[in-house]
Amino acid sequence: MIISVHQPQYMPWLGYFAKMAGADHFILLDTVQYKKNEWQNRNRIKTATGWQWLTVPVAFNFPETINQVRTINSQNWQRTHQQSIITNYNRAPYFEQVMTWLAPLFAIEWKTLAELNISLVRSLAGFLGITTLIHVASELGPFPETPDERLIGLVRHFDGKKYIAGSGGQGYMNLNTWSDAGIEVEFQDYHHPTYPQLFGPFEPNLSVLDLLFNCGPNSLNLLRNTS
Repeated sequence: MIISVHQPQYMPWLGYFAKMAGADHFILLDTVQYKKNEWQNRNRIKTATGWQWLTVPVAFNFPETINQVRTINSQNWQRTHQQSIITNYNRAPYFEQVMTWLAPLFAIEWKTLAELNISLVRSLAGFLGITTLIHVASELGPFPETPDERLIGLVRHFDGKKYIAGSGGQGYMNLNTWSDAGIEVEFQDYHHPTYPQLFGPFEPNLSVLDLLFNCGPNSLNLLRNTS
């Protein structure tokens, strides 16, 4: 059984879903500390003048966890994000198909960032055709607080024998602890695919929305062939 874990992010990039597609179970780690100015409340799309942030305004008090962070809906960020996407992708080959699926999600008044991100990640995975089982850490019960022991506990919860970690994990994971636990660790080595885009030279590391709008049903093949 192969397990992977990641914080719930907003409209994540391609590598996020490639890691998910390579696992049997993918766990959304909503019980760790929220990090400002990272990928938990924002991501990027491509425009005629370069990439642009889509940022969800949030209210939080340090050191709240991701599932405690509130969205600020008074700023009507849903309308702003939807209009930015329409403006920049209305000429993309699969605009109608993707927008028909995406628009209803912007009509919901999400109360928390975790609620928003978890729903989006699950919806995006389904739209891509990923069949990996997706779980939420806060719904699985308490786990140790130390990073390695927490992840090992999550892997063991599903009787996992292999854990797919992000490349950044090499900087903080204690591999001896994992070896003692009898769990194999594989670090993701993601090679970003090049695909047709709007607006000039190719721009990597955008939200997976960019891939979906431009490549439609071929998106999952691109993800799987490069992870």
